[in-house]
Amino acid sequence: SGGDKVPFHPYFSYKDLLGFAVLLVVLATIALFTPNLLGDPDNFTPANPLVTPPHIKPEWYFLFAYAILRSIPDKLGGVLALLASILVLLVVPFLHTCKLRGLTFRPLSQFLFWALIA
Repeated sequence: SGGDKVPFHPYFSYKDLLGFAVLLVVLATIALFTPNLLGDPDNFTPANPLVTPPHIKPEWYFLFAYAILRSIPDKLGGVLALLASILVLLVVPFLHTCKLRGLTFRPLSQFLFWALIA
């Protein structure tokens, strides 16, 4: 009925605007009064230009490339192995020659999919 409806604009717009303002105040307070609260402790050690730090490691999304490049001592071989590892991901779907494309006839794959989702 018409009496149960709440108009969106004045009520929900102001509610969202208030939530955004509270979030902005909290973030501004953290940034202005405690800027080092969320910082990395390694950034506070003084730099020594003569020594390479032992704890250097890349971000998690570059770890596969870092591991491949470190495992092969030859620079060109490492780069070729890295390119080959990426090309494998691009070539494997074209090597799939099965005529049945659905998961209906693959109960193990279907079970693993639903186990991953659950």
